[in-house]
Amino acid sequence: MPSEANSRLLAGFLDYLKIEKGLAPLTVSAYTTDIGQFASFLEKRKRTLSNARRNDVRDFIQQLFSNQVDGRSVGRKLSALRHLYRYLLLDKVIEHDPTLNIDTPKQWKVLPKSLARDEIESMLRSLHPASNRKEAEVLAARDRAMLEVFYAGALRVSEIIGIKLEDLKLDLGYVLVRGKGDKERIVPLGRSAQDALTSYMSHSRVALAAGKTSPLLFFARGGRKLTRQRVWQMVRQVSVAAGRNASPHMLRHSCATHMVENGADLRTVQTILGHADIGTTQVYTHLALDRLKNVYQKHHPRAKAR
Repeated sequence: MPSEANSRLLAGFLDYLKIEKGLAPLTVSAYTTDIGQFASFLEKRKRTLSNARRNDVRDFIQQLFSNQVDGRSVGRKLSALRHLYRYLLLDKVIEHDPTLNIDTPKQWKVLPKSLARDEIESMLRSLHPASNRKEAEVLAARDRAMLEVFYAGALRVSEIIGIKLEDLKLDLGYVLVRGKGDKERIVPLGRSAQDALTSYMSHSRVALAAGKTSPLLFFARGGRKLTRQRVWQMVRQVSVAAGRNASPHMLRHSCATHMVENGADLRTVQTILGHADIGTTQVYTHLALDRLKNVYQKHHPRAKAR
């Protein structure tokens, strides 16, 4: 358990995240866990969050790596500490930030797993009704529309199951999405996604509702809200049938990856993904650099000169 001094600091910081920053409960919970770990580490050294030194932060990170914590998780914990000490500086609780000049773990820059474009196509082609029954056809149409929207807009699971019918502007080619911290963003929908949604809306949504009403765009039988687990299960089943073992988040990363490969700038990708910080989107930077090199090699008159 954190000491009384650490508990007070942490409580103030969490209130700041929820009230001032409007972060989602899951994000606040992750910050609580990560900072609580560091507080416990400090207490063994007879120190508190307010008098931690740079060496304490470095040793904490080293201990995490020694305990086989992966680089991405270490990066997340370091990010939580940076936010905490930025808050404490602004609140004039401390005079020096112990997280300054500490490098983010290199593993943080590893590109998230994504699917190739032909694998995405294979997934969509493999999505067929499980039987000849009308209900199976209705579910297959819903799932196809969901997969198209996942890939078109790089959506998170929580975002896609939370889309309301009124959020869909099919005639204008976009959907309004509520992301982390209940922040809204407009996500464009390509022609394939629009066609799949038109088919779903025209024939399948009413049949799936079975006489019930729902404000949601996508739902389970009888208008019941879809669970995150069910969506994960659906994506997993379709991907396995296509020869991969994918997750909804892989579809999100695939969208971002393919956009950057095709020349999209990172600011545009940041907007579509709903990243608050461009630094989060920069995980895709090396794709942009690869494309830059290829274009240079192809078009510069002296790129291949001997």
